[in-house]
Amino acid sequence: MSALKSIFIFILMTFILCLIFSCAGNVEQPGTLEGTVRIGPIWPVERPGENPPVSPEVFKARKIMVYNEHRDRLVETVDIVQIGQSQQGRYSVQLKPGKYIVDINRIGIDSSGEVPREVKIEAGKIAILDIDIDTGIR
Repeated sequence: MSALKSIFIFILMTFILCLIFSCAGNVEQPGTLEGTVRIGPIWPVERPGENPPVSPEVFKARKIMVYNEHRDRLVETVDIVQIGQSQQGRYSVQLKPGKYIVDINRIGIDSSGEVPREVKIEAGKIAILDIDIDTGIR
């Protein structure tokens, strides 16, 4: 009887270990939210086609804010990295699969027609949300 009990315990433990390791393998990989951010105008009376130099502080002051789908909890604050001295920057963040609300931290009278916006993040995929920030400078 003791040998039968030992075999049963061995089979049960093997089954439990298989369940644990197979469940651990089902953890979803993150997805990525990324995009380009344009900020402007930077100077009063900026003419179309003019590209005045942009201070890095313009981008450092602005952030991409990622909230849960109910917008009652801030999930991530993402920096915008300036591309050269242009009026464009990029951002990228990895997130767990799910729905999120994306917005910007509003500096002064900044506004954007692209946000707030709901985005869906899927495992292993890239969701792109480009944002134009209007500084309100005229």
